Amino acid sequence: MKLNMSANGGSAAGGKKIITRFAPSPTGYLHVGGLRTALYNFLFAKNQGGKFLLRIEDTDQAREVKGSDKQIIDILNKLGIKFDNSPIYQSKRLKTYQKYADQLIKNNGAYFCFCTPERLEEMRETQKQNKQAPKYDKTCCKLSDQEIKDNLDKKMPFVIRLNVPKDKTIKWDDLIREEVEFNSNDIDDQVLIKSDGFPTYHLANVIDDHEMEISHVLRGEEWLSSTPKHLLLYEAFDWEPPQFAHQSLLLNPDKSKLSKRQGDVSVQDYLDKGYLPESLINFLTTIGWTEESGSEQEVYNLKQLIEKFDIKRLGKSGAIFNLEKLDWLNGWYIRQMKLDDLIKLCQPYLKEIKDKELIAKIVKIEQERLKKIADISENIDFLYKDIKYKAELLIWKKSNREETLENLVKTEDFLMTLTDNDFTQTETLEKKIITWIKKNDYGVGDILWPMRVALSGEQNSPSPFEIAWVLGKEKTIERINQAQKLLK
Repeated sequence: MKLNMSANGGSAAGGKKIITRFAPSPTGYLHVGGLRTALYNFLFAKNQGGKFLLRIEDTDQAREVKGSDKQIIDILNKLGIKFDNSPIYQSKRLKTYQKYADQLIKNNGAYFCFCTPERLEEMRETQKQNKQAPKYDKTCCKLSDQEIKDNLDKKMPFVIRLNVPKDKTIKWDDLIREEVEFNSNDIDDQVLIKSDGFPTYHLANVIDDHEMEISHVLRGEEWLSSTPKHLLLYEAFDWEPPQFAHQSLLLNPDKSKLSKRQGDVSVQDYLDKGYLPESLINFLTTIGWTEESGSEQEVYNLKQLIEKFDIKRLGKSGAIFNLEKLDWLNGWYIRQMKLDDLIKLCQPYLKEIKDKELIAKIVKIEQERLKKIADISENIDFLYKDIKYKAELLIWKKSNREETLENLVKTEDFLMTLTDNDFTQTETLEKKIITWIKKNDYGVGDILWPMRVALSGEQNSPSPFEIAWVLGKEKTIERINQAQKLLK
């Protein structure tokens, strides 16, 4: 079996309109790898002027987490990944799957299997001892029509299995991996309908993609080994399959598969930490793709990603999930935001502060340094709480206690000459203080280091001008006076 599934401009084979889909299982959180798959399907469809559909694959009732489907939909909407249909739920289509399963049995594409769990376990153990790959041995495929009828009349539990032919070569042209080939002898007779009457992923996936007229399936490389089973089903139904593209996996920096053990993998976790939708979309789309020749562009908005998306740019090798790159991108987007918009995003992380003016000032001085919104609450206690630190921290490099004390006194005397209005803008404060330092030929570090420590109590903090602007004249002078007492 060989199927030609090469890319075909704005339409699939046969001239059909481009239609892609995202089909998550509601078994928990939306994984960042799942979001990346959704993005690729969305971007490809929109780039080609096609449709992007959503399907909820909720046939695994035992693992379903109530409400996770709603969370997935909410996240997609929040990120601007809009689907062009009302979500389709597989659990509401059981009769459809059973109808097609019956059709497969009639044309010998599938068969009833009445094997007990005990027999299957014994079979697998024997195969393991013989160092054979675990596969169903087709015992029930050899049952006569009368034996099948008798077992059904006795209401014996059963599943329906795919009847995989022997010695068949299954090939397809993958849009990312080019020609892929499997031998049917290596493929198991997959269960299609479980004993509870629910379909497995494989059967429902193929039927739904056919009925939804899906033209292209972009999914992770972990589904490569499932594709020959799906192609056998398409052939058994005499349906034209979609074109397949199997994208690379997301990897940790050590090139292991991205997992919860080595960091967050839930999209919601990243949103909760204050990663912006724009940066997540930009990051997940562009890791693992080849940049255009000569281009050094790293920042793309959603419209640009739609315009530039090309499956040919997606690489075969694993894509490293570089958190430093994500932090850089997120910081870039934060710096582009209007201050009022950023303040609204930061407020949930600053609930302890009731003064709205203080919140606005904090956000303004932190905007240039933030990597993610949640960072706004870190290391800012000194701006609204009393501070404690050791006197030695005030001393700049080769200076000493006496010189540091003298410089703090000079600083306090100068700040006393300024007006409250001078403290209303960081730029004004900085200009006046720097002018005073140069006029008197003081060392910049000798003045500004003890001033900044006196105001923050920290070795690393915003500039003394920014802190003084937030604190105001009275509080600034009060803290410089406290620092002098520490040195006496």
